[in-house]
Amino acid sequence: MPAPSPHGHLPAYPNAPRLDLVENLHQHQIADPYRWLEDPVSPATRQWLAAQDDLFTATRATWTERHRFAQRLSGLSATTMSGPPVWRGGRRFTKRYAPGRQHPAIYVTKPFCDDERALLDPLALDPSGRTTLARWYPSPDGDLVAYQTEQNGTEHCLLHVIETDTGRLIDGPIDRCRYSPIAWLPDSKSFYFVRTDADVPTGEESYHRRVWLHHLGQDPDDDALVFGTGHDPRSYFALSLSADGRWLIIASTVGTAPGNRAWIADLHASPMDDPEFQPIQTSPHAQTMPQTGPDGRLYLLTDLDAPRGKLCVADPADPQEWTELLPEDPEAVLGGIMLLDSPDMAAPQLIAVRQRHATAELAIHDPHTGERTGTVPLPGPGALAGVSQRGEGGHEMWIGYTDYTTPPRILHYDARTGHTRPWTDPHHQALSRNVQTHQVSYASKDGTEVRMLIIAPSRSTSPGGTASDTEPATIPGMPPDRPRPTILYGYGGFGLPMAPQYSPDILAWVEAGGIYAVAGIRGGSEHGEQWHRAAMGASKQNSFDDFHSAAEYLITHGWTTPERLGIHGTSNGGLLVGAALTQRPDLYRAVVCSAPLLDMVRYEKSGLGPTWTPEYGTAGDPEQLNWLLAYSPYHHVQEGAQYPAVLFTTFDQDTRVDPLHARKMCAALQHATTATLDDRPVLLRREADTGHGARSAGRTIDHSADTLAFFAAQLGLSARARQTQGEPPH
Repeated sequence: MPAPSPHGHLPAYPNAPRLDLVENLHQHQIADPYRWLEDPVSPATRQWLAAQDDLFTATRATWTERHRFAQRLSGLSATTMSGPPVWRGGRRFTKRYAPGRQHPAIYVTKPFCDDERALLDPLALDPSGRTTLARWYPSPDGDLVAYQTEQNGTEHCLLHVIETDTGRLIDGPIDRCRYSPIAWLPDSKSFYFVRTDADVPTGEESYHRRVWLHHLGQDPDDDALVFGTGHDPRSYFALSLSADGRWLIIASTVGTAPGNRAWIADLHASPMDDPEFQPIQTSPHAQTMPQTGPDGRLYLLTDLDAPRGKLCVADPADPQEWTELLPEDPEAVLGGIMLLDSPDMAAPQLIAVRQRHATAELAIHDPHTGERTGTVPLPGPGALAGVSQRGEGGHEMWIGYTDYTTPPRILHYDARTGHTRPWTDPHHQALSRNVQTHQVSYASKDGTEVRMLIIAPSRSTSPGGTASDTEPATIPGMPPDRPRPTILYGYGGFGLPMAPQYSPDILAWVEAGGIYAVAGIRGGSEHGEQWHRAAMGASKQNSFDDFHSAAEYLITHGWTTPERLGIHGTSNGGLLVGAALTQRPDLYRAVVCSAPLLDMVRYEKSGLGPTWTPEYGTAGDPEQLNWLLAYSPYHHVQEGAQYPAVLFTTFDQDTRVDPLHARKMCAALQHATTATLDDRPVLLRREADTGHGARSAGRTIDHSADTLAFFAAQLGLSARARQTQGEPPH
């Protein structure tokens, strides 16, 4: 164990007794010396956590850049950020984060009027700021809004229904509605929704979801059970209903499996409380997202025999007879569609939402032939934060757009003219100067080409302008004039792509003179479902190899050095950086590991772990246990190694990834590392009353300021250094 600080200003690592606990599992002798830390309320754990809190607080006090980062993060966050509007019954509903607010709120206009007011403000619901708004669904006529709230980050949601004009509570709260979609019937008096069963085994309260039909004012315990009996308890359900209320579609996914199954019911031919379902797709090896169009057709976005996605159409009455409309693009991933049509358009337009090399594009197609006829202009190589149209259809589309320097802004596309224009206020501008994005590609260990986005200080910028004023936004990789402190970020799991989105963290770091890199490693969906499956189960090591190779590229090409390279990951990304620091401790100087999975032998026993076995495998199977043990970070900590500095960040109310992973790994590293506490500390930062997802703006800024200040202290980024090098501090 490292000695206490010779300077006397930092406590020693807290004492953590090591149990002589070895478990025999499928002929493997698996040591688990810190299993006692799995219990968060035991006196021993509480004492250990209190000592870790003291150590973190004392160490943070030495980070000279924290105040500067907190100030700049506050400035970069002080901008209006909106989602695309939702139109119902002539009203416009918008979710918006306003400067100075701790949470986004829902705003609404009067019918066919621009007079806007706040409808749902989480701070009005709970002045403490611990209540966040989850999903929300206006009724077809816009008179009502169903919404879900969660407290303290637990993600255990309550469902309410309010009257739009008065805010009066009409129905609810209804409990057990975690992740519930809602499909309103056309009369705005009933809806289908997802709720867990009331009587479930202890520890399985987040599972056993079912689809129910609820009539406003009815006791939810009397709701009709519509779908889900006999399905895997880990199943998630997606719901949609055609605008005329005839066709009910339900899709089912077991946990986070990459495939799903889908069914459709004709509510004109069977009772709405007991629909008769026909299968659309029953293969568990493909993902199909069905939706009904205003033209009466059934549109099927699927990766069946098309890993990057294709679009098929069918008659809802004959849902298994598909006709291909948009074939798979060899380079772009199809993510969604929208049909625009009105009497004053020359021809209807089918808008295909695609992602090409992690950046968004909107292509226009003929909805009858599939022929590509044009493109909807976008400001640059960025990402989409949603698209929307009026509930009754028409010629208009609203587009949420963002990139690394642009907060989410709304664009308006008019299919009659083909023009795209800003729809939100003109102050939605790039907020950071002297920042340039580079896209590069590199070879992974097995030769696979991987792409990476590098955000760095710009070399040439006109006074008062952004980098995009003088240089293209995406250019071949061009290293800086010298190696710089660099943060490498990755995720690599569950088919989630790393798209260029606005990030105050990235901008604050780059403005300060550092470099931020985001690697599109295998396990995401940057190149379709095959890219995802290439790092699942037995192939999980591919994502780690891709990440190591990204680091080696940054070092070899002069962007940084091992002593100036930090890595950052959250959730599955926390697993990524946990594996990276145990596999290649020589390659990285500092690590921020947030809300991580780290004990892969026992990950299924807590949080939502049972839903992730399709992604990782299960320790209950001998072969799959071998996969997990091959990289499980907790089981690869080697006593006597010199590890990077590590900051674990956890959230006490996290019901997805239990903080026990970080506690056990922190104790293991503090015991094993030969690095001193003053040189490369291993620290644990924890928050109460927050969870895995949404939190207040103030808490987000505090967490980010600590993260960046830790990296700055370890990688040598400081205002003094910038001034010495002739660079202005931010």
